Amino acid sequence: MSSRLLVLLLCGGLLALLQGCAHRLDGRVRLGAPLPHGLEQAAFQRAAAGIGHAPILSGNRVDILNNGQMIFPAMLDAIGQAKSSINLESYIFWSDGVGSLFAEALSERARAGVQVRVLLDAVGSRKLGADLQEKMRAAGCQVVWYRPAALRTLGHVNDRTHRRILVVDGRAGFTGSVGIADPWRGKAQSPDHWRDTQVRITGPLVAQMQAAFAEGWQEATGEALLGPAIYPELAATGSDRAQIVSTSPLGAATPRLRLLFELAIRSAQKRIYIANSYFVPDAALLDALGQAARRGVDVRILLPGAYIDVPFIQPISRARLGRLLRDGVKVYEYQPTMMHSKYMVVDGVWSSLGSSNLDNRSFASNNELNVQVYGQSFARGLEAVFLADLAKSRVYGLTDWQARSSWQRLQARLLSILEPAL
Repeated sequence: MSSRLLVLLLCGGLLALLQGCAHRLDGRVRLGAPLPHGLEQAAFQRAAAGIGHAPILSGNRVDILNNGQMIFPAMLDAIGQAKSSINLESYIFWSDGVGSLFAEALSERARAGVQVRVLLDAVGSRKLGADLQEKMRAAGCQVVWYRPAALRTLGHVNDRTHRRILVVDGRAGFTGSVGIADPWRGKAQSPDHWRDTQVRITGPLVAQMQAAFAEGWQEATGEALLGPAIYPELAATGSDRAQIVSTSPLGAATPRLRLLFELAIRSAQKRIYIANSYFVPDAALLDALGQAARRGVDVRILLPGAYIDVPFIQPISRARLGRLLRDGVKVYEYQPTMMHSKYMVVDGVWSSLGSSNLDNRSFASNNELNVQVYGQSFARGLEAVFLADLAKSRVYGLTDWQARSSWQRLQARLLSILEPAL
């Protein structure tokens, strides 16, 4: 037995222990009929509001921020201007250059009397050292771990908060898929500087983001957040119509984002642009994407290439591309660095961006959060981002898929068995 196969099987045995703690949708959830035709129609938007359990709100401004050189200064500037409250929830917060900048900014505001709450996933933020934790707590920040290892939570060890939420004074919100760590620094100019996209939100929609943070905070601490520092009166700041859709394992029986994505794909008439770093769709989503391509929709999917931080995801992801490629879906792999963005644009009128991957973990095991924007203006901006990234990508075609090595095919088969726990 080769050493590579032995390592894979040993790792697989460990991951298999987690499968009892993992959730799988297993085709239990499907869209009913009839489906609305056209994403601009009121019928689609009513269905999306119902599926997402969130109303679509007018009067917002949603701005696209690309890469750390735009994202981190905007977030730190908002933190620096906070007057009453800062609520931060993140899967990743590490002790490095970026982490130190955020720890200092949060601490400074706490010393100034601002309520600062920091909710961090105990697995994703395990690289946050005791020094930065103590620095923030000594300044007055409340730093709380989401589901730390304990016997009483062993049955939920696989359920994590993957959300990225920053809400300042209840009036400005940031979300996307960026981590508070050095890999996101810069402008995706080298393999050490990842490619990612975030949004800054103002307007009535921020209350929905705050409610999502409050949900996780209450689960972790037992404290229900109330009052004007948390939910101030919010006036219109722009013309974007949008909704926040959050999910958790408690709602895995009705995975809102999973159904919303399928609804948009099956309603598409012109084009579907998807950028997703960990692309492992289930059979229903594969079927929806393939059907869209066969009926003439321009379906393009952007994935990581040679640079990927979770290498064992790629064999599983590539294994599922064959049927899409045969149906006419166009697949691209980003070349300069790790592509970590997670967004979708459909027909130039509907956009979704946030923390959710197109995989079972995001749909059934993680706490996730995405913003859905309804309108051409924002969609045009996100499509421009997508097309600029395609210019730095290579086509992954059917011949590439057929040329996969025997080792890659074996990896895919073995790892697919363990997919719920990955």
